[in-house]
Amino acid sequence: MKIVIVGCGKVGSSLAENLSCDKQYDVTIIDLRESITRSLENYYDVIAITGNCLSVDVLDEANMSDTTIFIATTDSDEVNILSCLIARKKGAKHCVSRVRSTDYSKQLVFMREDLGISMMVNPDLTAASDISRILRYPRAIKIESFSRGRVDLIELRITEDNILANRTLIELSKKLKIDILICAVQRGDDVFIPNGNTMILPDDRIHLTASHTEIVKFFRAISDVYRSKSIKSVLIIGGGRVAYHLALQLVRQGTNRIKIIEVNEERCKVLSEKLKKVEISCGDGTDQRILEEEGIDSFDAFLALTGIDEENIILSLYAKKRGIKKVITKINRLSLLDIAESFGLESIVSPKAITVNTILQYVRARKNSNGSGIITLYRLLSERLEALEFVIKKNESYVGVPLKDLKFRNNIIIASILRGNQHIVPKGDDFLMINDSVVVITAHKGMNDINEIFG
Repeated sequence: MKIVIVGCGKVGSSLAENLSCDKQYDVTIIDLRESITRSLENYYDVIAITGNCLSVDVLDEANMSDTTIFIATTDSDEVNILSCLIARKKGAKHCVSRVRSTDYSKQLVFMREDLGISMMVNPDLTAASDISRILRYPRAIKIESFSRGRVDLIELRITEDNILANRTLIELSKKLKIDILICAVQRGDDVFIPNGNTMILPDDRIHLTASHTEIVKFFRAISDVYRSKSIKSVLIIGGGRVAYHLALQLVRQGTNRIKIIEVNEERCKVLSEKLKKVEISCGDGTDQRILEEEGIDSFDAFLALTGIDEENIILSLYAKKRGIKKVITKINRLSLLDIAESFGLESIVSPKAITVNTILQYVRARKNSNGSGIITLYRLLSERLEALEFVIKKNESYVGVPLKDLKFRNNIIIASILRGNQHIVPKGDDFLMINDSVVVITAHKGMNDINEIFG
């Protein structure tokens, strides 16, 4: 499969790194900056072209007629969209464009059906949606969704007083009587898929899957003060695109109080006009005096969403030190994600990482579009595990066979089965059927089809 990536900033470079590792992908990169193209060509197995992605000659050099997927990730929405249109005209089969303007995102159907752009990724809108989900369950570190939002994958850190601590999964199943599945555990530097005899220990980070209804039951079960822990007020530092999209979502959800502190006066005016139910304060959110004047300690959640990663990390550490219930940090530089986690920051949202994972998901789905291929992909626990969602499209040898009678590869677990509107937490006597949506957690990288989970 031939893939062409234009725009080799953080997103484009990360895509080149991930895709060039798979020998089944033939990757070409295009960027105006020769220093960037040379560097990536030296580090990764890619063909590098230095030039303007809007130039027909440059796209001809990249041979669009043989290109399966053309991916545009420059800093300009217009350049991304126009380059996709030219690439499509020159023969590229699928085109993916990163866009940040909501004006373009709202025209997705037109872009796809009339202009031939297969997929548009809005990282800011997606990041806002991720933060909104986390705020609904403040004990969670991260929340991912499968099956069009009907199944959740929750990440938690286990504290000493948590009823899950120092119990095996079999004991927890009997005690909680809730349809959840703990499907991944990080303990120190070790990441593993647990079994029934695995004991959950304090300071473990776990992932569990369940339907929305069961997730609510679960959080009520692990905390007698569940209701008092809900987020009723949110302080947001930075009034950029993510903050704007998030504020709209929080207003729709009925959050009691939302305040945005933004340093740019013109931006404050824009936000005030568009967000009538949100408090907008013009000031430097990195100034301790201003934070105290704005009542930082009176908010349930603190969100550091400025455009500078280092500021967001420092602000989040300060908010944690003051004892704010929920702290969420936006980080764009992928290289800073592990550093931020080492400081004890857990709920981290990265628009660039979201973009990379969304595009990788699309690429891998196209790789095996005729089989039971990927429709959703997330990377878990410092990218050491993958959560993959497949839909079974045809009758295979494993269909209708009890799971206990199937032979799976090691380090793989079926975490969820959605059959119509029925959510199934898989057990040995359960089985897979055609049209099932199946969530798989695996330590194996690069899987593209559900058939690959079997030994």
